Amino acid sequence: MTEKRYLKWYNKVGYGSGDIAGNVVYAFLSSFVMIYLTNTVGLNPGIVGTLIAVSKLLDGVTDIFFGSLIDKTHSKMGKARPWMLYGYIGCAITLVAIFAIPTNLGQFAQYAWFLIAYTLLNAVFYTANNIAYSALTALVTKNSAEQVEMGSWRFMFAFATSLLIQSITLGAVTALGGGAAGWRTVAIIYAIIGLLVNTLSVFSVKELPEGELVDTTDKKEIEQDEKYNLVQAAKLLAGNKYYMMITVTYILQQFYGAMIGVGTYYAKYILADENMFGTFAWFINIPLIIALIFTPTIVQKWNGMYKLNKYSYMVATVGRLLVAVAGYMGNIPLMLAFTALAALGQGPWQGDMNAVIASCSEYSWLTKHKHVDGIMYSCTSLGVKIGGGLGTAIISTNQGVITDKAARKLGVGGEVLCYIW
Repeated sequence: MTEKRYLKWYNKVGYGSGDIAGNVVYAFLSSFVMIYLTNTVGLNPGIVGTLIAVSKLLDGVTDIFFGSLIDKTHSKMGKARPWMLYGYIGCAITLVAIFAIPTNLGQFAQYAWFLIAYTLLNAVFYTANNIAYSALTALVTKNSAEQVEMGSWRFMFAFATSLLIQSITLGAVTALGGGAAGWRTVAIIYAIIGLLVNTLSVFSVKELPEGELVDTTDKKEIEQDEKYNLVQAAKLLAGNKYYMMITVTYILQQFYGAMIGVGTYYAKYILADENMFGTFAWFINIPLIIALIFTPTIVQKWNGMYKLNKYSYMVATVGRLLVAVAGYMGNIPLMLAFTALAALGQGPWQGDMNAVIASCSEYSWLTKHKHVDGIMYSCTSLGVKIGGGLGTAIISTNQGVITDKAARKLGVGGEVLCYIW
């Protein structure tokens, strides 16, 4: 029996474009915030790394909170779309604030400014926007094939945006005057682009009626399904083994992603060519996009996502290990080749993971009779934060960004520059 289809091609493309807005924040922040803070503002990278780690670990508690709010929201726009729309306004403001730290402030005030802006961005606004955006996968269609297609479109836009930002940002900062003014202007431009695209994405899809989502029109039954507090929500998630496995996977994935943030240092100080950062970005993002193009077809051919995810993750793991080997050898062409191999393996997992999470949400409904789409998609945000925070902290040392050998001599962390890609 053929599953009912709910979406036109333009709905899926419009939804996917929302990750242009998401990566205007994520790619810009993860790739360049450290080099901006250390080289332009003059802050200590070890302290900055610690502040980022503390901020991200602390704001993990807001994921379940906002997921719960999304589940309990009833509006003309639906459950998730209001949070996606209005949450991004805060993302834009705090993104600019992070890259507009006054250089004439005392250093303690600069650290405080950064910590407050960074925590508000991650713990409040990005959390609300990103969880809502992810949850839409389960709220606009019940067709699993369409959910995979939505994920593929989403991450094609995400990686294309990351590639563009990683390739042009340093040149754009220089072209716009360099220094603090250049970074501030680039942040404003990115924030405006994000606001426009996010709004377009919100209105490109429409959530299904609640009665169709839960297969009942009984308001009392719907209210009972949504009646749970934060402690109960945490227990629901902890009791769902598939949620826990996906969260761990996201943590490991973002742990690797956070290390890319030191790529600007690696290119500038180790390779003596900051433009190499853009070269590596091409070898990461183009294979990812290619893999995503074919993901829906392979999922359909293999009658599911399990085999594809298993084999592609094995390829990604082997590829990253080989990147480390090539890094220790000092062989840049091999690093680029194995980076591309790892990216090809990573692509399918990125494309179909939202569909996997939708299945996890269905598992909670079947076993606990609770519809928890919002809190179920909190694993995407929680994994990003914990993995990103730990990754950033580990690559930072109180001696700045230094080489493997120098780090060991000084007895500080930081021997990861050879395998960040």
